Amino acid sequence: MFARPVWVALGALSLGLGIIGIVLPLLPTTPLVLLAAFCFGKGSPRLRLWLETHRTFGPPIRAWETTGAIARRHKRMALGMMAVTFCIGLILALPTHVLAIQAVCFLGAGTYVWTRPDA
Repeated sequence: MFARPVWVALGALSLGLGIIGIVLPLLPTTPLVLLAAFCFGKGSPRLRLWLETHRTFGPPIRAWETTGAIARRHKRMALGMMAVTFCIGLILALPTHVLAIQAVCFLGAGTYVWTRPDA
């Protein structure tokens, strides 16, 4: 579908956003790193191997791909950030429909994350 350089560029973009997500709570780090691994797998086996063997990013990628598992501390962090984001919406007095959409999305995403096996 895409040429190899496009996959590499998408992987680099995903990884860059994932790294930014480490310090910026609105960007989900783990899904972006998983997306980067997928893109690198399509575009550059060398970059895919580098990401899989990376000290920080490798273990979550391997856990997800082998068992669909997420580390308990990452689950707590994700759920905590969802709660904090929802509370910020309450403090900012966002319109009710926005809060409702946010609540439904966070409940769905939170349920999915919490029900994955522990890594």
